[in-house]
Amino acid sequence: MNQTELTYRKTAVQGASGLSLLIALYDTLAGDLRRGAEAQRKGDLEQRTQELKHALVVLGVLENWIDPCSGELAQKLVAFYSRMRQRIVEAQAKQSVEMMEEQMLETIRIREVWQRLDLRSDGVGPEILPPERNQRYSIPALLQVEQPHLSWSA
Repeated sequence: MNQTELTYRKTAVQGASGLSLLIALYDTLAGDLRRGAEAQRKGDLEQRTQELKHALVVLGVLENWIDPCSGELAQKLVAFYSRMRQRIVEAQAKQSVEMMEEQMLETIRIREVWQRLDLRSDGVGPEILPPERNQRYSIPALLQVEQPHLSWSA
């Protein structure tokens, strides 16, 4: 990710709703998996590892958003993220483009559900809040992983 792209993402996140941030994380996860599969096709194991490592960080951020005691949906999401993490690690070990693409399609499928909810919500109903700042995986941590050597200020 270049400097302009990172600046654009930071600006977009500042005014976004919780649901919009959630959708953006799913976009990021799908992109990581797509780029990981492309790198595997090219035989670029270093790039594949970097993309899948970032995908695992994004999964951590998504998991931090969940209150596991908040009901059936929360339990299903916990199981989904856990299963996805296992499949990503397995895909990397097996060097399987197909497995990476399967996880990308699953991510896109769930993202579409969140997007439909966002379009329907129109500010009505429960608000999805971003995770607390003191959690292990956070949006700033996610951005730092993407560009650890980056220094930016407004």
